Amino acid sequence: MTVPEIELAAGYLVKRVQISFRRRSDAALQAIGVSMAQYAVLRALADHPDASAAELARLCFVTRQSLGDVLTVLRSAGLVETADVPPRGRAQALQLTATGRAAVTSADQAVKAVDAAMTEGLSRAERLQLTAMLTRCAENLESS
Repeated sequence: MTVPEIELAAGYLVKRVQISFRRRSDAALQAIGVSMAQYAVLRALADHPDASAAELARLCFVTRQSLGDVLTVLRSAGLVETADVPPRGRAQALQLTATGRAAVTSADQAVKAVDAAMTEGLSRAERLQLTAMLTRCAENLESS
């Protein structure tokens, strides 16, 4: 059977990998009690504790409204709370709770295992090359 040309296009393959990675990550994260979208927010907040809501949304590739929905769930679950610092303008700073930090640690392990499964059979040099090529692709599209 011949593979249609579009299915060999880089953009199609990136989307195929993204969908599969998301599905496998969501399954791996289920035991921790978070989704991939929730993990992305937790990870971004852990890495950028001073980020505004707009910055967190950008880091997680979601709208501010979607971020707000995810944050509502994370607050209800006791993973995120308002930081005890003076607000910057109208924005309240957020922070991970102790439970949130533990969830990030567990979730990191789960997502790293999915990443390792995705790149199984690739040498270290090939993984570095893949990372460099994907970074270049993203930068090409973001600069236009």
